[in-house]
Amino acid sequence: MRGGALGVFDSGFGGLTVARAVIDLLPAEHLVYLGDTARYPYGPRPLDEVRDFARQISRFLIDRHRVKCVVVACNTASAAALDDLRDEVEVPVVGVIEPGTRALVSATRNGRVGVIATVGTIASGAYQRAVAATGAPVELTCAACPGFVEFVERGDTTSDQVHVLAERLLAPVMAAGVDALLLGCTHYPFLARTISDVVGRDVVLVSSADETAFELSSLLSTSALARDPACGPGRHQFLSSGDVTVFEALGRRLLGPELGAVEAVTW
Repeated sequence: MRGGALGVFDSGFGGLTVARAVIDLLPAEHLVYLGDTARYPYGPRPLDEVRDFARQISRFLIDRHRVKCVVVACNTASAAALDDLRDEVEVPVVGVIEPGTRALVSATRNGRVGVIATVGTIASGAYQRAVAATGAPVELTCAACPGFVEFVERGDTTSDQVHVLAERLLAPVMAAGVDALLLGCTHYPFLARTISDVVGRDVVLVSSADETAFELSSLLSTSALARDPACGPGRHQFLSSGDVTVFEALGRRLLGPELGAVEAVTW
């Protein structure tokens, strides 16, 4: 299993923020990334449906690509399916909610924190439960941000239209006076400049991508699953259930040169 790949999946391009952090932190590890772009966005879908998608993709990565670990690089899928996947599959499963939450409560100075995410993630209560589970004395404000994912998936992250949308959707967290804001969707770091312009430079933006990579690194080392760096750099494979040409073009802009040819997946 040590030579196996890390399986990372998301509804589309957002999980590339996690893939980028994993590639940078764990250059010796093989990685298989699957963007389920044929069915994105997950945020507006019923959680039961998202849970079924997550099970299907995890099974595919394990059975077809023999991955040694599954990284659910999607907040909505983590909220819907993480506990079930940990019970059902035979490899370790890492999500993005718990690492991001720990970083959020550590970042605040005034005790007022915010989470922005998809409608499905906020409605699930996953972040509310995760913040409460830390026991940190913080006041949490959550805001759903419908539309953000669609802008990222179109490659539009800085236009006037997305700025106007951000001003409207971020109003609740600004009114609450938060000084730390968790980008509770892996698509949202691509909008970090616009979000920071709206909420102000004094608000710390917390991305779960780096924290998830650190948690994954710890898991690999403590479970003896880490690939030996002496074996050379890892290979990176990218899959999409949607238009692979679009995925290659936009994905390369978002991730970097490691994203080469994309293979098609059909459900």
